[in-house]
Amino acid sequence: MGNILAFCEFDGGALRASALSNLSFARQAASAHGGEVIALLIGVGAAAAGPAAAAYAAKVVTVEHGDLGHYLAETYAPIVARLAGEHGAAIVCATATSVGKDLLPRVAALLDAGMASDISKLEGGNRFTRPILAGNAYSTVEVSTPVVCVTVRQSEFAPAEPTGSTGSVSSADAGAIDAKGARIDRVDSQKSDRPELTSAKVVVAGGRGMGNGENFKQLEALADLLGAAMGASRAATDAGMVPADWQVGQTGKIVAPNLYFAVAISGAIQHLAGMKGSKTIVAINKDPEAPIFQVADYGVVTTWEKAVPELIEEIKKVKATR
Repeated sequence: MGNILAFCEFDGGALRASALSNLSFARQAASAHGGEVIALLIGVGAAAAGPAAAAYAAKVVTVEHGDLGHYLAETYAPIVARLAGEHGAAIVCATATSVGKDLLPRVAALLDAGMASDISKLEGGNRFTRPILAGNAYSTVEVSTPVVCVTVRQSEFAPAEPTGSTGSVSSADAGAIDAKGARIDRVDSQKSDRPELTSAKVVVAGGRGMGNGENFKQLEALADLLGAAMGASRAATDAGMVPADWQVGQTGKIVAPNLYFAVAISGAIQHLAGMKGSKTIVAINKDPEAPIFQVADYGVVTTWEKAVPELIEEIKKVKATR
């Protein structure tokens, strides 16, 4: 019997969508281990977000300190490891976001624990399924250490629903905070009214075939009509056409929206690994032999210059009649 300590990312007074997927996994793991879910929130504002987390977990632990304003694995990992021991955690889990992927390996090292990364399914106990070979195959792994660290693929676990009751909220001391020489010099962030890429129901993504960053404005117009998030291939982000956080793929973000537009994207295996779980894929590419058409539900062989403006006009017509 063991509890599940779920590290939850939050924004303001609410949990991020990624945290809800992690809590969905945590509930399954708690059922398998006979324990309970403990949601862990760390950082400035954790106490304010605690009541929101209490709608999803039986217990919520918050750790707030002025020196935890910006995430650093050096300061967060010791706190997670210590609280895992104090709360009898059999599994410590986090979503496989950039933060989760950075944090959990360090926690595993501190706990001398085995780790399963980017899992897509809990097979029971400490057995997990995870994608390998850029998502072209799956392996089942079993971790035998007393405590297991797990990062969860957000696209494979539906967001947790509220439990219907309110869990308890308590605070824990941060302890001695030692950044080991690391520091945050500057934070560059982009504000957007569009949905978060990893949780959006519709994604409009462009590739190197868009030519330049200015041309992406047409895709942004399409995204705004659909209430969609913007994505891009690695080739487009590496070329500086669009911000790096738009990247979808094996080395970018994993998405599985209801609708995915792949515009001027050839469909290299690294990109497919990040989006082929989408429910419906629409590909627009002038090359009829482009690999993207192998996974697309709908394919249009034409240039983006012709297809995108026509698509925008037709969507406007439909929206005008509603």
